[in-house]
Amino acid sequence: MDNFALGLTLMVVGMVTVFAILLIVIYLSRVLIMAVNRIAPEEPVPGSNQRRTTVINPSVMRVIALAVDKVTGGKGRVESVEKM
Repeated sequence: MDNFALGLTLMVVGMVTVFAILLIVIYLSRVLIMAVNRIAPEEPVPGSNQRRTTVINPSVMRVIALAVDKVTGGKGRVESVEKM
């Protein structure tokens, strides 16, 4: 029975250690991300704000609207369709 208790103790200590190290990694990565975002914020890509106007075939638009209607049970609505 001593070996069983020792095994359980080692298992608990190991799991707590791994959990603590994972928490440290998570919080240090958050701090690193915040520091990088303050030092070098992301610059907007020129031309990314412009919307591309593409003509969508009306039959394709109807099929998309019917699919959205079917999936959402009549509660969804297609406002715009953009190519990704």
